[in-house]
Amino acid sequence: MFNKKKQPPIKSLIAEGTHIEGHIRFSDGLRVDGDVTGNVHADATKGSILVVSESAHIVGELEADHIIINGHVKGPVHAREMLELQPKARIEGDVHYAALEMHQGALITGLLSPILAGEEKPTLKLAANNQ
Repeated sequence: MFNKKKQPPIKSLIAEGTHIEGHIRFSDGLRVDGDVTGNVHADATKGSILVVSESAHIVGELEADHIIINGHVKGPVHAREMLELQPKARIEGDVHYAALEMHQGALITGLLSPILAGEEKPTLKLAANNQ
């Protein structure tokens, strides 16, 4: 993995079958299995992780340190440290990332924009099937 520091714990869950309309702000970790219509933002002063599972649908902007997506997102995605796109990830919107891991099958309809610290090049890793 790119990020060797300890991940924050996932303390909140939006369960499958739940639909939330409105903006969500969280700290530490959040897992979304249901539907969200609204922006999902992590506290920028603390480490954060956002997991969007295969069953999740989000319409709105996402922002967190570490974002893992395997569901459907319609809106911009801002991963301040790491973005992991699992095989069933579907993003309709622009993606901003410091490091990106994209598995075969993931789909982005939008622009990819690296977040550059100074003149550093972003880290890009293509996950391949090792069979």
